[in-house]
Amino acid sequence: MNDTWTKIFKKYPEANFLQSPLWAETNRIIGHKLVVRTFEGRALFFGIIKDARRGRYMEVPGGPLVNWQDRKLVKKVFESIIDEAKKEKCVFIRFRPQLYKTSRNENYIFALKREIKGIDLRDAPMHLHAQNTILLDLNKSEEELLMSMRRQTRYEVRRSEKLGLKVIEDSSEKAFKEFHSVQVETAKRQNFIPPSEKELLAEREAFSPSNIKLYKVTDDENKPIAYGLILIYDKEAEYFEAASTELNRKLPGAYALLWKAIKDLKSMGVARFNLWGIAPPGVEHHRYSGVTTFKTGFGGEVIELIPAKDIILNKLKYKIDEIVETARKKKRNL
Repeated sequence: MNDTWTKIFKKYPEANFLQSPLWAETNRIIGHKLVVRTFEGRALFFGIIKDARRGRYMEVPGGPLVNWQDRKLVKKVFESIIDEAKKEKCVFIRFRPQLYKTSRNENYIFALKREIKGIDLRDAPMHLHAQNTILLDLNKSEEELLMSMRRQTRYEVRRSEKLGLKVIEDSSEKAFKEFHSVQVETAKRQNFIPPSEKELLAEREAFSPSNIKLYKVTDDENKPIAYGLILIYDKEAEYFEAASTELNRKLPGAYALLWKAIKDLKSMGVARFNLWGIAPPGVEHHRYSGVTTFKTGFGGEVIELIPAKDIILNKLKYKIDEIVETARKKKRNL
């Protein structure tokens, strides 16, 4: 299956790890049930069955991978997704393909309402993974990447070198547990929900050894400043998780970390670096506002993908979910 999966994956240059066998393996280790289907060597979807208190649902992250102009194939793929979700007694299906937010792409999605009889399709109340992000082109030279940075970002990168900040890569289990403990403290300060240690260790097991990098930045006294977890699949890498100590307020640890990651990924032949998660354009009061300023300082292309969509299979139970998620989105300032 993995050979077929990989061949289909490579037909879609926009795809990233979210529809990869490695992310499927991560979720299998966590304990989720998976659904994987391929279609004539031309399309695929990988779905995760998730059990929430408010009901079971299927998540199709970064997918499905299909030629959206081939409407017969699109219909076939979504009929299969719906059929599998019904077998699992899901309340709804949530998906977010790797499609830029354009009128044409939105039309591709909502055309399903005409093509599949009785389908109840709408925008999801909550985003799914990094809908808004920054992509760095790693085919550029180091000098070009430096010059495309905001002047203040370039200054902080160079200051980190002058201060002698050390960036090490350590993907051992011990390092992951240390990272988790620091991320829990970071989450308390910055008011977000971190992944569990089980989830982080599942990522380590599935992506190791060559597709995952955990970086740690320390000062001249070996005190930790910042951490960053990079996931890699095919030609794209993601700045997937991060954490920091109070020292990061004074020292440019996160700048040193990203610059080191950029150089390492270039040397590996990775083509693009997804900085993963910024505030939507024009939204000033957002939980990601601070990190948006930091990430956009590295230059790159600002990406806005189409919002996540839900296909509702049980309207009554879905209504409960919709109320809960709408309130949660407001509370988290998303």
